[in-house]
Amino acid sequence: MVAHKRIGILTGGGDAPGLNAVIRAAVLTAEHVYGWEVIGILEGFDGLYHRLPPVELNERAVRDLLPRGGTILGAANRGSPFHHPRTQTDGSVVYEDVSHEALERMQSFGLDALIVAGGDGTMSIAWKLVQMGARIVGVPKTIDNDLGRTETTFGFETAVTTATEALDRLQTTAESHHRVMVLEVMGRDAGWIALQSGVSGGADAILIPEIPFDIDTVCQKIEQIQLTGRRYSLIVVAEGARPRNGEQRYHINDQKQGGKRLGGIGHQVGQMLGDKIDSEVRVTVLGHVQRGGQPIPSDRWLATRFGAQAVHLVANEQWGMMVALESSRMVAVPMSEAATTKTVDPQGEMVQMARELGIVFG
Repeated sequence: MVAHKRIGILTGGGDAPGLNAVIRAAVLTAEHVYGWEVIGILEGFDGLYHRLPPVELNERAVRDLLPRGGTILGAANRGSPFHHPRTQTDGSVVYEDVSHEALERMQSFGLDALIVAGGDGTMSIAWKLVQMGARIVGVPKTIDNDLGRTETTFGFETAVTTATEALDRLQTTAESHHRVMVLEVMGRDAGWIALQSGVSGGADAILIPEIPFDIDTVCQKIEQIQLTGRRYSLIVVAEGARPRNGEQRYHINDQKQGGKRLGGIGHQVGQMLGDKIDSEVRVTVLGHVQRGGQPIPSDRWLATRFGAQAVHLVANEQWGMMVALESSRMVAVPMSEAATTKTVDPQGEMVQMARELGIVFG
C-alpha cells in the first residue's frame, strides 16, 4: 500500500463528454486501491490563483456521474497562470505570470499530487508547472481528437455521433426540398470530426483545415450528383477550413471577448455555393451541441480507463507524464510530447478511402 496521500483533480480547457467519468474513476481508484483523499479544484487552473474553495470528492459525491455531460468541477478554457489578465484602474488589461501563486495554493491545500485533464493548452501549462516543481500527471481531453501521442481521446466519439445524427436528419429534409445542406462542425486545426462524421453520414464533400478547398470543385460534385437524378447534396465543413489562397474565418476577433474565435466558414461556403449553383442552399452550425449531452458508452469506457490509470501514475510518481492510448493499451507519455496537434494526413488511408467513395475535399 502506497503511503496516504491527498490528491487534487481539475478539468482545464473546454468541456467534453466523459470528463465526469474521469473524475469518478480517479476518485474510486484513489479510495478503493490506495485509501487516498481526493479534492476537486474548481474552474480549471483559475481555481488555484482565484482562491476558489476546493470541493471534497468521495464515492458518494461521484456515484451518479457516468451519464452526465460537462464537468462538475467547471472549466476555464482560456485560463493560464502564466498569462493571467488583470484590469488596471484606467480600464486597460495587462497580463501577469501568477504561476507561483498557483503553486502556493496547491501547497496550502496540502496536495501531494494533482491530476489535470485537458487538451494541448492545458498540458502545456501543466508541463511548465512540473518544471517548477509541481507534482502533476495528465489525462488527455479534446473532442477534436487532435492531441498528440494518444490514438484517441474521450468525447470525440460522442461528438462524431452527434454530428452524424445531424447529417442523418439533414439528409431527409434535404431530399424532401431538393436542397444543398451545409453542416459546420468543430475542428479548429484538425478535421477529424468532419472527416469521420462526413463519411459516416454520407456527405458528398468534406472540407477540413488540412486541405484548403476550391469551391468550384464542390460545385462540380453537386452538378455531377444532379445529373444522376439526385437533387440534394450534403456538405460538411470543419470550422477551421479555409479556401485556397484564403484565410480561416473568425466570428469574434476581439481581445476583450477572449481573442479570436473561429466560426462562420459554414455560412461563407453556403454563400459561395449559392452564388454559383441553381440549387437552394441551407447552412446549419452545430456548435456546442457537439460538446454537450451524455457521453456514449465508448467514451465513458475510455474516460474511466484514463481516470483510473492517472491515479496509478501518481502512485508511481510519474510527474510530467500523461495517460495515453497506444495499440489499445494504457501507456504513459511525456506531457511535453503530448502538447502537439495531431492532424488528418491529406495523403493518408482515411482520406484516400473517402475519395474512392466519391467524396471530394475541394
